[in-house]
Amino acid sequence: MRSRFEPDRQLTARMAVTMFLLGLVYVAFIAALIVLLKSVVLVVVIAAGLLAAQYWYSDRIALYAMRGRIVTAEEQPQLHGVIDRLCATADLPKPQVAISDMDMPNAFATGRNADHAVVCVTTGLQRRLTTEELEGVLAHELSHVAHRDVAVITIASFLGVIAGLVVRFAFYSQLFGGRNRDQNTAVALVAVMAVSALVYALSFLLIRALSRYRELAADRAGAMLTAKPSALASALTKVSGDIARIPTQDLRTAQAFNAFFFTPALGPGTAVANLFSTHPSLERRLEALAEISAELGEPGNRAP
Repeated sequence: MRSRFEPDRQLTARMAVTMFLLGLVYVAFIAALIVLLKSVVLVVVIAAGLLAAQYWYSDRIALYAMRGRIVTAEEQPQLHGVIDRLCATADLPKPQVAISDMDMPNAFATGRNADHAVVCVTTGLQRRLTTEELEGVLAHELSHVAHRDVAVITIASFLGVIAGLVVRFAFYSQLFGGRNRDQNTAVALVAVMAVSALVYALSFLLIRALSRYRELAADRAGAMLTAKPSALASALTKVSGDIARIPTQDLRTAQAFNAFFFTPALGPGTAVANLFSTHPSLERRLEALAEISAELGEPGNRAP
């Protein structure tokens, strides 16, 4: 069933290209591990197990990490009401609704498809936004579900996760077991670390490029659904400004999930930092929303 969220062919094409390139890297990575570790069964079982766990349990992992919990309509009538209206308008199955008791204002969607999705907002976000602004943020998150890019990012990020784990395992094995290991094994471990680090870097760059575009696509789809791009722009401005005042320790806890968030758990960065960011700059997102506002002829935002 197709939703009424505005389709984005460029996003679909970018997701296909990213998954194809990551697939090639993944196959090469597994082949290199098999050659270096000399165990087909071990590598395949571990890789398949981790991929299955990330795909089927990504929503639970994200909720657990962000201290989120599923809430009923009786517990959160306003939040459920907004999501009910948006899902009815978009002709989209209603996801599970969750709350995270965090002051950091943010929201994210996760899940492998529209029938197994979760939308989570923090109490900090609820407290800071008006109903129209919250509606804009939730429309943005629901568009991720409708475009299926949540599942793509989940699967795509798996390669970076497994490569990172292999690097750590090889590093600590080399660090703490060096005396009892022959030279050939030590060389193999160093090679594993090098290959894994290269794979992590490639997957990191590919995911960042896709993630930045998907956020712009979600902003547009959400704004077009609600016909209130100015409300989404207002929410973005509020959230980005308030995140800059959140304690650094709290931000570091959340940074692992930046690719899933409405806005990254980071303050303003340098040009180099923005290049590796999961999101476009605030200025770029506001500029795109202003263009949509003019396109829709939103009251108070018409071109002179």
